[in-house]
Amino acid sequence: MSIIKKAISNPGKAFRELVIRLLKFCSPLFGDKTYIKLMYGIRMGRFPNFENPHGFNEKLQWLKIHNRKDIYTTFVDKVKVKDYIAEVLGEKYLIPTLGVWDNPEEIDFDALPEKFVIKCNHNSGLGMTICTDKAKLNTKIVRKKLLKGLKENYFLYGREWPYKNVERKILAEQFMEESDPNTPFNVGGLTDYKFTCFNGRVTNVMVCIGRATGHTKFYFYDRMWNLLPLNKLGKATDPNFKVPCPEKIDEMFAIAEKLSKGIPYLRVDLYYVQGKIYFGEMTFYPDSGWDPNLLPETDEEFGNLIDTSLVK
Repeated sequence: MSIIKKAISNPGKAFRELVIRLLKFCSPLFGDKTYIKLMYGIRMGRFPNFENPHGFNEKLQWLKIHNRKDIYTTFVDKVKVKDYIAEVLGEKYLIPTLGVWDNPEEIDFDALPEKFVIKCNHNSGLGMTICTDKAKLNTKIVRKKLLKGLKENYFLYGREWPYKNVERKILAEQFMEESDPNTPFNVGGLTDYKFTCFNGRVTNVMVCIGRATGHTKFYFYDRMWNLLPLNKLGKATDPNFKVPCPEKIDEMFAIAEKLSKGIPYLRVDLYYVQGKIYFGEMTFYPDSGWDPNLLPETDEEFGNLIDTSLVK
């Protein structure tokens, strides 16, 4: 649908998107607190209360401003976090690294396997290429995408402080896939298991299916693998529907508990591939803390679990 058609069908939404684009464009003109306040107001329909934050999304904005520790920069750096995970959990939980470079021109694609994933270490998606057949790969386009990704100031548009000082690199990793990638829950790439953590307390896991198809579905489960109605998306209409539970789900919860201890809120992302657990990433602000899809009661429940007194 064209921009004009979108504006005609939903003028309010079109105007809102325009204002968001303008605010992003002008982002360097604003300090962190002012920018967060304006963006939150536009996206969520009200300004955040920094003096007495309430609810999950609002408290994440407060944490952006007040909870700033140097180790968090390591946690979001897709290269450096691997050393941390190897020390804390063990190398067996790491997706194998194929190479690390400072710029796209350094990459020797001939030395890479037929399948691989290549991405920037400081952002979320821009510049990434998932290669499943190197014979069909246009390396010029890949290098161009990576260069664009390296130039992105990921911190600027969400003011997620941990990303501000990441030393930008390019990372290539082994392509991970199930033995049968065409099974119903593997179509569209690997299944993500995103654990909701509050200072070592892990209340649930969000299972993300079909990300590579562009139609990701989200389902929340508790420790006993009961489906939870926590968001507006990912509701099962079939009463018999159920995402398969990983055999090592207890170990996955334990890993999330260990990694999140001492942190008011952290989302720990893991993969479960052919019976093995792999570390994905750590996220401090899902949807940058302006997620309209959480149910109001979920926003309140999660907000109550964030202990701001942990921030010194």
